[in-house]
Amino acid sequence: MFMDSNLVVRALSALAHESRLAIFRSLVVAGPEGMPAGEIAQHLGISPSSLSFHLKDLSHADLVKARQEGRFIFYTANFDAMTGLIGFLTENCCAGATCAAGELPDCCGAKS
Repeated sequence: MFMDSNLVVRALSALAHESRLAIFRSLVVAGPEGMPAGEIAQHLGISPSSLSFHLKDLSHADLVKARQEGRFIFYTANFDAMTGLIGFLTENCCAGATCAAGELPDCCGAKS
């Protein structure tokens, strides 16, 4: 998967904040079902306005997707973007020789 270096910089910048990293990691754990915004805020002890700000930054970096279900907005980690970012960071690992970084396990969002 090709990743534009500008998107990589935005993704790494978004993850370089303690709250955004915690939000993203919580969404990875939640899997493809995601979590409603209120549950994320409660789980991490983040105010709704602060959470909204952080989710907007993660969305702008294409790391998080939102979907409306009734009155609730559910957020999910963008597993394709996460896998692409990891691939981008490790594509030239070990000078092209086979190594552990190339043996990343399939996760719930990975596509074969």
